[in-house]
Amino acid sequence: MKPARSASVQDQIISEARSWIGTPYQHQASLKGIGCDCLGLVRGIWRQVYGTEPETIPAYSPDWAESGKQENLINAARRHMTETDSQSFKPGDLLIFRWRRHIPAKHLAIVVAPDTMIHAQQGAVVCEVAISNWWRRHIACAFKPRNPL
Repeated sequence: MKPARSASVQDQIISEARSWIGTPYQHQASLKGIGCDCLGLVRGIWRQVYGTEPETIPAYSPDWAESGKQENLINAARRHMTETDSQSFKPGDLLIFRWRRHIPAKHLAIVVAPDTMIHAQQGAVVCEVAISNWWRRHIACAFKPRNPL
């Protein structure tokens, strides 16, 4: 008899992301059911799948990307994930979005199906939405999760 196969990292990420649906938006928060922003959502999923967070996140303002040139989200993702083609993403991947060409990327989402993602956005609860053409045009990078050690 074969031992039970554990869920893949991608399946764990998708399952955990869906468990955050309905969590209210709260800037800098990362508590399922209580509040999170897009980074807090990803941090919470990371904690559940991998354990402790890989980096300490300093305080940040809602408009942090407009005031600098550093690609903080992309650089952090490159340190802990594997970059993949931004138009060939798969369920379980992380998408990073850039609103305008000359400012740093500042939004994150988790792909949960070929054409849907889960994200936290100001003024709404965490939700699953279609990855429409509008979203696709704003993708800056995509990253695959790494397997836990």
